[in-house]
Amino acid sequence: MIALALHGGAGAKAGRDYSVEIANMREIAQFARDSLLNGAKAFDIVTEVVRQLEDSGLYVAGKGASPNAAGFYELDASLMNGADRACGAVTALQGFANPVLVARAVMEKTPHVMLAGEGAGLFAHEQGFEPIADEAEYFTRAGRFESNHPPGTLAHGTVGCVCLDSYGHLAAATSTAGVFGKLPGRVGDTPIIGAGTWADGQTAVSCTGQGEYFIRVNASAQLAFRHAGGQALGEAADATLQQIVNMGGEGGLIALNAKGEVIVPFRSQGMKRAWFSGDSEIVSEAF
Repeated sequence: MIALALHGGAGAKAGRDYSVEIANMREIAQFARDSLLNGAKAFDIVTEVVRQLEDSGLYVAGKGASPNAAGFYELDASLMNGADRACGAVTALQGFANPVLVARAVMEKTPHVMLAGEGAGLFAHEQGFEPIADEAEYFTRAGRFESNHPPGTLAHGTVGCVCLDSYGHLAAATSTAGVFGKLPGRVGDTPIIGAGTWADGQTAVSCTGQGEYFIRVNASAQLAFRHAGGQALGEAADATLQQIVNMGGEGGLIALNAKGEVIVPFRSQGMKRAWFSGDSEIVSEAF
């Protein structure tokens, strides 16, 4: 059994045409399916899917990042391999295109889980990642096309992927530029293992939305632990998201389990997402 879900962020704005994003997500999901059928591993797939989402410039992550309140681009990412719970993360990374690749290098090349700010940038440079030559030319600022919240509130955008491979292994990855107009140095849930990203032997989760609320409920790990304790996958997700709604937040998530069950719930206007399980049709939607 293989299964996968990916997302381009919760908070899609009602009335906007997302046909380009929907086609892009479907194309990436098809690439992932073909790769999995050829024996690719889940951890490699979530890394590559998120890299492609970052490079598309269509979502508020990677090339599509929006700047913080001081005009700087600070990028976050994390990923986790369910087979051994190995994980890596970067936060407030400046000057590099693919935070998900730097996060994986943190996992594979250091004894640490997360590097931040200047240290993350220095590490990326030392590892040979190519810096962005001209930020004004590189970034598409995808968020400028959809102001999904009033000024001064937590408008947001994220990309992520969860995957089950043919070997029965799970993995998850998430990447973002954070909420629009965030204070310099702000850290949301995306780079925090257990809040925005989680994968173990039974469940993989990637979250999107107002990260401050997802941190407060430890959303991705809570969902996984609920499911491990006997709750159905959908029930675990609903209970977790309801806590966020009760506190005044919003967002969504993608999750799957070792049986290949996939869920893509959200509590917002919409959520850009695509998924498949086994030989089912690839579904790609924004609402």
